[in-house]
Formats: sequence, structure tokens, C-alpha cells
Amino acid sequence: MQTVALPTGATVPALGQGTWRMGEDPRRFRAEAAALRLGLDLGMTLIDTAEMYGEGGAEQVVAEAIGGRRDEVFLVSKVYPHNATHKGAVAACERSLKRLRTDRLDLYLLHWRGGVPLAETLAAFEQLLAGGKIRHWGVSNFDVGDLEELTALAGGQAVATNQVLYNLSRRSVEWQLLPWSRARHLPLMAYSPVEQGRLLGQSALQAIAHRHRATPAQIALAWLLRQKDVVVIPKAGNSEHLRQNRAALDLVLTEADLAELDRAFPPPRGPRALEML
Repeated sequence: MQTVALPTGATVPALGQGTWRMGEDPRRFRAEAAALRLGLDLGMTLIDTAEMYGEGGAEQVVAEAIGGRRDEVFLVSKVYPHNATHKGAVAACERSLKRLRTDRLDLYLLHWRGGVPLAETLAAFEQLLAGGKIRHWGVSNFDVGDLEELTALAGGQAVATNQVLYNLSRRSVEWQLLPWSRARHLPLMAYSPVEQGRLLGQSALQAIAHRHRATPAQIALAWLLRQKDVVVIPKAGNSEHLRQNRAALDLVLTEADLAELDRAFPPPRGPRALEML
């Protein structure tokens, strides 16, 4: 399995598993948990979730999936901005741990920037680190200005990653955020890597997929996975979808493929506001 290094030197799988929209329908609970377990079998041992997803329901699905296998998993969850006070983030983390049926998170993220001062959230993360409740902390949906403010704080340079919207149709991060992060060895985590399926009907993507005997989704994932400092976290709600995601690691895009994708999905030609879903 291809890996990405965090600033601490710890490595994580480049291809993980997302859980957005899991845990919302009890009828799908078993299938969702089974798909996540298959992902573990295939080496996709990073699982990303959040207290927001299904209002804790996704964390419960994850708990079912990782039962008896906790030590195999790099487990990521996120705190709501309105819970990100010093006291609130500690309490939110404890609730997530309870739903996940574990004693620790490998990575805990601030889901997006809210009204709570970053210094207060950072103090909560440091308390959780000291207590062994989390191993690393990071952020999500932060642009360069937010990261500069964060890393100027005492302890702020310990940020382990920034999870952002990044896919072929959402390339604004390439103008400033990605170069800034690379200069500081801060990996990105790309969520919604196939734009919730909206990318898949695009003709260039379909043509390249046909040449590689692959699916359009696999081409979109391979385009991200070719970058050695980007973690990709697609969601798969069933086993077949999960196997297709895993197979994207074996695709090698040619220079001609990449040029064709650039024509179909042009890179940014100037600064843009950070996009979110």
C-alpha cells in the first residue's frame, strides 16, 4: 500500500475510507460496516469519520467495522466548530470515543473554522494529546490565511494535516494552498474525490477510463493518488464499490492522460476562495 508521511514521521495509507453519509439509514448499517471491514482487508486502514456524519451514526458504523481490529486502523474523527472550545472539544472527543468504542483517536480534526479562537481549540487538542486520547491533531477546510494564523500560535506547528475538498473539478487548492503545504511538509487529505459522483459523466474522463479498462471514478482517484503527499478518502457503501476504489491504486496515468485531464478540468489561473461541501 502506498503511504503518505505526516510531519511527525508517522505514515498513513494514501488511499483511505470516508464515511460521509454513513450511519443515516439503519437498513444500511450492516452493509456499510461490511464494506469498511473489506477495506481493512485490502489495506485501506485509514478510516475518516466525524461527529457530524449522521450525528454520530457514522462513528457507530465504524465501531462495528473495526471491532477486534482497532490496532490495524488509523482512525480519524472531527469536532464541530461550535464544540471546539477548550471544554467543548474535550467533551466532544470523549463522546466520539464512546461511539467508536475505543480509547484513542489517531487523528482529531477541527472540521472547519468557526467562531472559537484557534488558541482555545489548540489548548483542547494539547490536553487530549497529553491524556493519550488522540495521537495527532489537524484541521479541515483551512485556507492559507487560516493556517498561517494557526501555525503562528505556540504549538500550532504540530498540525498534522489539512483535509480539504480536492478533485478534478475542484482544483483551487493548487494555486496557493498546495504549494504552501508542500513547502512545510504538511500533507493534504482530499475529501469528495469524485465530487459525489458528479464528475463521472464527463466525456474526457470516460474516454481515459475506456483506454485503461477502468471506471471514471478510478481515473479520478488515480489522478489524486499520483501525488505523493495527498491522502484520498473516497466513500464506498458496498463491497463492489470498495474493490473498485482499491484498484485505482494500480492505475498509472500517462502524460497524455494528464494533459487531456488538464484540458477538460483546467487548473486554476489565479487565486480562488477555498471551496467546501
